[in-house]
Amino acid sequence: MDWSLIWKAAIALSGFGALLGAILAVASKRFHVEVDPRVAEVLEALPGSNCGACGLPGCEAAAEAVVKGDAPVTVCKAGGPDVAAEVGRIMGVEVGSLVPLVAHIHCRGGKSLSPIRAIYQGVNSCRAAEIASGGGKACPFGCLGLEDCANVCPVNAITFDEEHIRHVNVRKCTGCGLCADVCPRDLIQMVPASATVFVRCKCQYTGKKALSVCKVACIGCKKCEKVCPADAIHVSNGFASIDYEKCTNCGECAAACPTDSIQLWEAREGHPEGGVFVVPEKKRKRDDRGSDQ
Repeated sequence: MDWSLIWKAAIALSGFGALLGAILAVASKRFHVEVDPRVAEVLEALPGSNCGACGLPGCEAAAEAVVKGDAPVTVCKAGGPDVAAEVGRIMGVEVGSLVPLVAHIHCRGGKSLSPIRAIYQGVNSCRAAEIASGGGKACPFGCLGLEDCANVCPVNAITFDEEHIRHVNVRKCTGCGLCADVCPRDLIQMVPASATVFVRCKCQYTGKKALSVCKVACIGCKKCEKVCPADAIHVSNGFASIDYEKCTNCGECAAACPTDSIQLWEAREGHPEGGVFVVPEKKRKRDDRGSDQ
């Protein structure tokens, strides 16, 4: 074995490595891009969930976009007003008053309330069920109760009960809106966190036809419209919708609803979802009087 050749090869490789190192060092200095220190500050202020609700690949991309001016300081939907205010402070931008949002699901017709017309067997996805056969529920507008919304939620705020109806934990929900984007039946709406009156149905059938597919469907009777003192609720396409910019949470519409498709949200300390939906007290008393007669 010629050791001199081995040593020469080793020296040559070492020299070549040193040369490459020198070239890389020069290149790194020559092509160095200064990083705005505010990027790190904004990134620190963001939740770090990388949920993608902002439309960007992650929180780091969002921070860079804000600092470059390619995205507003309110870019983070999941962070809500508090995060927007902090990012605005870092960027020296005044942030107006923002309304915290939470997700609301417009359906309460579970298995016992909305008949099952078929057994769906396939991918555990509402989109897949909708495309394949429209799912197994009699109501073609109701919650299919599968996994799409729960899977995209970055904070695990969506669960389902034994009736296979989805529920939102308002204490966990950050208002990112990803669940609303993925629902194939457009049943999830982002509403003000302060709202306490909700329409829990988007069935486009009316009258007896609506009740034939769900016992608690909105029947389009417009009684809610007639009693609302703020003109905040109207029936269109067969179901009632609330304008939360007008709604005062008085609950008159819920008290007038004959099918209980409009209910009140009652916050409860220690409840796993932050609270429960209830029928207004005045309606319960009225119904009790009627049942005694």
